[in-house]
Amino acid sequence: MRAVHSGRTRFIGNGLKNVLLKRPETERTKLERTRKLMDANLPGAVVVGYESLIPNLVLPDENDRHVLAAAIQGEANLIVTFNLSDFPAGVLGSHGVEAVHPDDFVLALLDSDAEPVLNAVSLHRANLKKTPKSPEQYLGKMESDGLKKTAARLRSLIDQI
Repeated sequence: MRAVHSGRTRFIGNGLKNVLLKRPETERTKLERTRKLMDANLPGAVVVGYESLIPNLVLPDENDRHVLAAAIQGEANLIVTFNLSDFPAGVLGSHGVEAVHPDDFVLALLDSDAEPVLNAVSLHRANLKKTPKSPEQYLGKMESDGLKKTAARLRSLIDQI
């Protein structure tokens, strides 16, 4: 499985505006720090040279074509998105790409190798300094954010998060 992101869909740049609009409490400096950490820890994940593919792609929302173009250029086989309706299986399949809901993606990771996922969840919860959450509160937030199946699965492992 290969995950990529285009320069345009990173947290910084055009994506910064979208994140700040949806989550105005988020600080720009924290987003920039996240981008730097992503770049440092995922050195092959930034895709360049995908722009020429965009005009030939047809999706329900033409503003999403850059995501598919980056996936094709970066040879990714998955696009992880809550917005499945804008990435039809027929269109993506012809490019060897599949759209998967984040909840299903995390569940697959849990099924494949639970330990790193549990470590990441535990670390993320522990790093919530401004708004600390108990494990149950954390899972409740995960549910409200659209990861209902993941939260349900993690409830059976709550002592590890």
